[in-house]
Amino acid sequence: MIIMIAAAAENNALGKNNELVWHLPNDFKRFKSLTTGHHIIMGRKTFESFPKPLPDRVHVVISRQENYKPEGCIVVDSIEKAIAICPENDDSYVIGGGEIYNLALPFTDIIELTKVHHSFEADAFFPKINKSEWTLVESEENYKDEKHLYDYTYETYIRK
Repeated sequence: MIIMIAAAAENNALGKNNELVWHLPNDFKRFKSLTTGHHIIMGRKTFESFPKPLPDRVHVVISRQENYKPEGCIVVDSIEKAIAICPENDDSYVIGGGEIYNLALPFTDIIELTKVHHSFEADAFFPKINKSEWTLVESEENYKDEKHLYDYTYETYIRK
């Protein structure tokens, strides 16, 4: 299964200047729980936004730079090649950024979306979910608290 996992604002904002514009510790824990032990597919800029590779995951990085070879990563030049590397009998996660989400959408079986209930200025955006192609099968509301500045909802969509 190809699973897209993201946190996006009400205006589909993902981030600005290659950084998230919010901090939701529980969402980070959920991301870690879901992706650990699996292949994660991302663009070069997303990979470079990490201080180091994420532990216990196979990093598949999409880049058009011919000599781009970060240690511990598989580098390919297309979403099709990234998906082909992933095991067919396991979940693989597309983790961003905005351009990669758009490229991966036609291949995606499930979307795990954290909807942040606020709008932000951004330069990267999550694709609009076409409700005629996707069914919302799970929704879990979470409310702001001392560690979370915004209300947010975990949403799971499956392709119709």
